[in-house]
Amino acid sequence: MNWRLGVAGSPIAHSLSPQLHVAGLALAGLRGTSQRFELGDGDGAVLREMMGASVDAMSITMPLKSVAAALCDVLDDYATSLGVVNSLLWRDDRLLGAATDGPGFIDSLRGVFGVSVENLHVVILGAGGAARAIVDSVVDQGANSIAVLGRSEANVRQIVSRHSNVVDHMVLYRPVDVIVNTTPVRGRALDASVMQGVSRDTIAVDITYEPRMSPWLDQHAQYGCRHTNGLAMLAYQAARQMNWWWGSDLDGGPLLKALA
Repeated sequence: MNWRLGVAGSPIAHSLSPQLHVAGLALAGLRGTSQRFELGDGDGAVLREMMGASVDAMSITMPLKSVAAALCDVLDDYATSLGVVNSLLWRDDRLLGAATDGPGFIDSLRGVFGVSVENLHVVILGAGGAARAIVDSVVDQGANSIAVLGRSEANVRQIVSRHSNVVDHMVLYRPVDVIVNTTPVRGRALDASVMQGVSRDTIAVDITYEPRMSPWLDQHAQYGCRHTNGLAMLAYQAARQMNWWWGSDLDGGPLLKALA
């Protein structure tokens, strides 16, 4: 089979997904191609028509994640819980959807740092879709506590209400084991010092990868924190996508190297 892959969203010109797809195909011993599709949140019908007709499997990015979920005939458990997908697969005349961002984040912590979040204290900056996906997976993996700090009070409340060990404030007597910045780079206010509770033992993750070293991440790197940008999460969630598509056993590590 010659796999027809793609990534859809807007803006899409910067997407590294085709590069990951090509690397994954080679690692899995498969043939295929991948391309970018500029589609907005009003293009759901176009996306549905493409699946099966010209594309076999698709990565989905903003602003299509919830739109694509509504188009699917079948959703995996994470996609059902979150109401979004980042991966589509056409199989047996049905559109299947999966959400691999959260599990991919967990895989990236294991792959890059050799760390499990079980019993850890985690802080999430931001309360959008990426934060929601990460919180669900961190809770699922047994984190002790999760603090969600975001500008949208409604979004924060929605996330906090889903889990008993997720709060909307810092638990000051607990050290921060992992801090994750999910907020858009534009509009961030850079504080003069790192957050209380963060230490040199803290792992700092910025899920953006443009720039590779954001001012926020650089601040934590200079403080002495182990750190990574969003390329790790991107690669490991892509491995999850491809294993779902192909029934393969790809690891995110080689895919991350392909982005270097």
